[in-house]
Amino acid sequence: MSLAGKTLFLTGGSRGIGLAIAVRAARDGANVAIAAKTADPHPKLPGTIYTAAEQIEAAGGKALPLLVDVRDENAVQAAVEQTAAHFGGIDICVNNASAINLAKTESIDLKRFDLIQSINMRGTFVTSRACIPFLRKSANPHILTLSPPLAMRQDWFAQHLPYTLSKYGMSMVMFGLAAELAEDGIACNCLWPRTTIATAAVEFALGGEAMLRKSRRPEIMSDAAYAILTQPSRSYTGKFMIDDTVLAEAGVRDFSGYRYDPDEPLLIDIFVDPAEASPEAGDFVTE
Repeated sequence: MSLAGKTLFLTGGSRGIGLAIAVRAARDGANVAIAAKTADPHPKLPGTIYTAAEQIEAAGGKALPLLVDVRDENAVQAAVEQTAAHFGGIDICVNNASAINLAKTESIDLKRFDLIQSINMRGTFVTSRACIPFLRKSANPHILTLSPPLAMRQDWFAQHLPYTLSKYGMSMVMFGLAAELAEDGIACNCLWPRTTIATAAVEFALGGEAMLRKSRRPEIMSDAAYAILTQPSRSYTGKFMIDDTVLAEAGVRDFSGYRYDPDEPLLIDIFVDPAEASPEAGDFVTE
């Protein structure tokens, strides 16, 4: 199955993993609405909705850059309606927009706590809900959210409770919608990386160049997302998936090209059990 002619509504796609997913879909000739809040260049993070649109069109797709803050339900609704009117419908919703803060309970400012909940969990709910009426009209509708498997490990909550609540909230939205929308044939799935991903946001906010060297490139997530979004929606739903496992099931055997630095061990991402076997042999570290 191809994404040619399909329309994606993708939040937060001006850079990083979201942009990689958009460009991968564009290579098939897909239409992509980039709904993000970066219209002007960030002093330290590359990319805007307009530069993303240029890359999508250079890859062979059609782009619609939309200035949207997912915390604003009216703006989300208007953007979804504009996308459907512009491209003639919506086939895929990708909830990529996310805010990160790994502070513990007593360290986080409550305004920051509210911010990550409203962007992550609430933004996923609002965006998915707005897309549902249009997805019902699609031949193979999907909602894909970039959030972790629901493993109820107390130690993961203890490390960064506010962020864990927000990311698990995203996954719980998909968990519920998969059952709620089953009769409509709308697939609702979650995708999460086994390792940290080399993006400018990770470099800026978390670990600098040292973390990038132990990471995989965003293309592993975009290729995995593509593999999911080209599945039949009625039978491929309610799943919580790890990127390299998805690709292994699709027949990928060599993961070396996804490494940012082939000489460095890979850093296991949060919410991933380091004891879980990976399709790629080699060294994995947790710090």
